[in-house]
Amino acid sequence: MPLVISALKEKKGENRVSLTPDVVSKLNKKKFKVVIEKGAGQGAFYSDEDYTAAGAELGTHLAALKADIVTTVYRPIDSDLERLKKGQTLIGMLNPFSAQELFTKIASAGVNTLSFELLPRTVSRAQNMDANSSQKSIAGYKAVLMAANAYPEYFPMMMTAAGTARPAKVLVIGAAVAGLQAIGTAHRLGAVVSGYDIREDARDQIESLAAKALISSVQVKDENGYARALNDDERKAQQAELEGFIKENDVIITTAQVPGQKPPVVVSKKAVEAAKAGTVFVDLGSSDLGGNVEGSKPETTVTTKNGAIIIGAGDLPSQIAKSASDMYSKNIENTINYIVKDEKLSLDLSDDVLKDLVATSNGEISSAFLRRRYGLSAKEETKKEEVK
Repeated sequence: MPLVISALKEKKGENRVSLTPDVVSKLNKKKFKVVIEKGAGQGAFYSDEDYTAAGAELGTHLAALKADIVTTVYRPIDSDLERLKKGQTLIGMLNPFSAQELFTKIASAGVNTLSFELLPRTVSRAQNMDANSSQKSIAGYKAVLMAANAYPEYFPMMMTAAGTARPAKVLVIGAAVAGLQAIGTAHRLGAVVSGYDIREDARDQIESLAAKALISSVQVKDENGYARALNDDERKAQQAELEGFIKENDVIITTAQVPGQKPPVVVSKKAVEAAKAGTVFVDLGSSDLGGNVEGSKPETTVTTKNGAIIIGAGDLPSQIAKSASDMYSKNIENTINYIVKDEKLSLDLSDDVLKDLVATSNGEISSAFLRRRYGLSAKEETKKEEVK
């Protein structure tokens, strides 16, 4: 019997889909059976007919949950997780960091989970599985378009018979994937761009995009290559440093996030209040937990008393759902190709990618990185598990 792979329809408000017809066709050629929940691709402009033409079988939500490998964009609701059985595998952006009790239950049920937030960024062969990067790149691009739409002046320099308009000055805070895409996009739109980061090794990347590099004296990152949370003294020093830069710019795009934690506040209330009227802040860190800009609200545009515009923009990839789904689905495909050998699911937990990426397997929390985050003791090296 071939392995069955499914894609779930996402919760209301999320337009992406985890498997696209193109990837379904490729999976079929490798003799997988693919089940797509009816209507799963509509938000990304893929019809049910597109999937059947690619060789997928349409099914109900419950049918999709019975697959050997269930794929999703975000973590399914708890009642769906409870329906998963021993030996099944769930792949997606599952946000396990603040859900220790839930993932302990999932592990106890014998369900394997692969969470893209755990993918080690320092391993080069994992790059084609890096869903976080593919989606953040889209967020950085869309953030600039939103900023240009809200900014009350031209982005590029414009020379007209009525006079010359100066180009917008754009400051991008955070030069990781989203930030670098934002820098490049703003430059292509004709703005004068600066990039700020706490990592000295970001300087060359910023300057390679024809932007001015502003590197903080506060430079920190964790063992997985992510910028770690700053302590109070470091945060205050960073905010003070940024206040002067913000005054000089017309558009500020913030991208700072710490996986599974409250996003850091990098733009203080003082900096917002000192901004001139018409200044646009686009906060990619905005969420229910908070944001990078004091006063930002998720999925909301706020205009301050002094005329600054703050856009809470924490989930932009869903707004470019087709391209985002195309990239995400390829991340899923590459992950499946990595873990399926000879038509069997094989989770080799000694592998330097899978030892972190696999959140649960063998009835326990297996990710080395996640175990550290949960405060669990390190586990002994586990041999590969062949599930089917």
